[in-house]
Amino acid sequence: MINVMIVKISDRRVKSPQVQEVLSRFGCSIKLRLGLHETENVCSDEGILILQLTGDEQEMKALEGALNTLPEVSAQLVTI
Repeated sequence: MINVMIVKISDRRVKSPQVQEVLSRFGCSIKLRLGLHETENVCSDEGILILQLTGDEQEMKALEGALNTLPEVSAQLVTI
């Protein structure tokens, strides 16, 4: 089973420090992290993170909940 979390950040430049703080708290559960934002002719203020998670499902749900409490941030856990 593979656990992936997709995180959309609508105000990336402002919200990034808060998102980073949450990710640091749950760092032991994050196996892979990929951040994407549009850079063609403009540095977009909207971005997405793709996280591959490992460990306890309850910890993954806690990470999802913590991210979803932040304004302009939306996270969803997907198990494949």
